[in-house]
Amino acid sequence: MGEPVLYTVSEGVCTITLNRPERLNAFNVEQHEGFIGALKEAARDPAVRCVVITGAGRGFCAGQDLADIGNQPIGQIVRRYYNTWIGLIRSLEKPVLAAVNGVAAGAGVSLALACDLVLMAESASLVQAFVNIGLVPDSGASYFLPRLIGYHKAMELALFGDKVSAAEAQALGLCNRVVPDEGFQAAVADWAGRLARGPRSMGWIKRLIGRGLERPLDEVLELEAHLQEAAAASADAREGIRAFSERRAPNFTGR
Repeated sequence: MGEPVLYTVSEGVCTITLNRPERLNAFNVEQHEGFIGALKEAARDPAVRCVVITGAGRGFCAGQDLADIGNQPIGQIVRRYYNTWIGLIRSLEKPVLAAVNGVAAGAGVSLALACDLVLMAESASLVQAFVNIGLVPDSGASYFLPRLIGYHKAMELALFGDKVSAAEAQALGLCNRVVPDEGFQAAVADWAGRLARGPRSMGWIKRLIGRGLERPLDEVLELEAHLQEAAAASADAREGIRAFSERRAPNFTGR
């Protein structure tokens, strides 16, 4: 058995792969800790300009490995691990792309929805599985779902725990795009490459859109002005303006 989390960086793209395929990448303690460490490393590494999160084998992530809970209070596991990595994804000022290659269940759905962009393979699916074992949604599910699809549809998914196909997920707004399985890796590489070639302002865009969901208009307007000043002072903005004047494609460096 290999490392529970794989971490690679190439041409600005950091790929974090949950690597417990025999358990559909369900989380145990080692995978939680490896995932948290990988997210922290991606945040501090200036060579990383976007992050892709995916799963090994035929699953994306089946949530918690119930066999690994033992006698630990489940609330403690949620607070210590799930809440930590959800917070890291949301606060990471680099675009995060979920490459949902297979089934995502329980907190695996929350993991995908916490990301900034979601690509799903045609054969992939989402299952709000908590109710099926007598539990409640966690890892931000009750935050993300009603914001993305509205109260009544969120209640339907949470109360019935039915499987949602990739096509239905796209129709509901739970993912950006569905890609045929045979073209999935190429589509992920294309989007990740475009993100990695983007300007420094992408991280600030992420912050703005996130705050725009939660803060009153006057606060968002002030934050826009503040971050616009920061963006305008960046090397990437100077390059972008120069490239526009010279009628060429910009060469952003993430600075």
